[in-house]
Amino acid sequence: MNKVILLNKRPVGKPTLNDFKFNNDVIPVPLAEDMLLKTLYVSVDPYLRGRMNDSKSYVPSFEIGKPIQSGIIAEVADSTHSEFKKGDFVSGILDWKEYQVSNGKGLNKLDVNVSALSSYLGILGMTGITAYLGLTEIGAPKKGETIVVSGAAGAVGSVVGQIGKIMGCSVVGITGTDDKAELLKSKFKFDNAINYKTTPDLNLAIRNACPKGVDIYFDNVGGEISDAVLANINKYARLPVCGSISLYNDTEVSVGPRIQPIILTKSAMMRGFLVGDFSSKFPVAIKQLANWLKEGKLTYAETIINGFENIPQAFLDLFEGKNEGKMIVKI
Repeated sequence: MNKVILLNKRPVGKPTLNDFKFNNDVIPVPLAEDMLLKTLYVSVDPYLRGRMNDSKSYVPSFEIGKPIQSGIIAEVADSTHSEFKKGDFVSGILDWKEYQVSNGKGLNKLDVNVSALSSYLGILGMTGITAYLGLTEIGAPKKGETIVVSGAAGAVGSVVGQIGKIMGCSVVGITGTDDKAELLKSKFKFDNAINYKTTPDLNLAIRNACPKGVDIYFDNVGGEISDAVLANINKYARLPVCGSISLYNDTEVSVGPRIQPIILTKSAMMRGFLVGDFSSKFPVAIKQLANWLKEGKLTYAETIINGFENIPQAFLDLFEGKNEGKMIVKI
């Protein structure tokens, strides 16, 4: 039988396992110009929480009773397709199913000689592309500047910090445990790291860690952490807004500091972005990331959970900060 994970109901606040439903289906048979895909790796990402709501957004909402979708790496188990053969590896946005049929639209062939398969969901996939393009296109780092990254030990944040270092910047990461703070400094070569959960005055801690002020703030979390960083930005600071995971499960609109006076008096630029905004530059980003990886200038961390049945729990664990780097489920 073919295991499938469906959206059972729409979460209110933080999702639970009851919001997901397991189902069994038959393994499909590919027709002409189709292929049968066997799921190998599944990406779980914070943005999926927004798709669980019934609200208008930049991507359609998941439908109740229909499969969840995310980035997946699969092996071609059978094929009648002219461009894909049995044994090829592909990536794309696919259903949470053990097996599924595809006509190849939206799929990319993967070169196993370049890097490990799982890296195509992380540093050589949307994660790395998001970090590279968000930082370079909006942050526009200059040598000697100071970058602060929130959610710094996560999949995107850890890459942003490394790219900042490659470009000659001082980089400070904000994270939620002492172990992650140490990881940022030892593995990812951040200049400093702050555990916001054990820091009584985050505003002061950022000021001390960034004596020259903050030129670029790469925002992955929003909320009170971002409020503290904004209090320390320099004139002409750039603020790429990549995510706001601290707010995704809120049931009411939160109220924080009024940021307009800060943005105005600092002549700062805050810009939210979706990685698709820069789709024309994906090939350049992938080539650069692959080169840095090959040269040993970039590294990455993965938290790999085993078992198809553990996909929902791995997703929930993102909101508890249980991942170091990219959270991936290996089937």
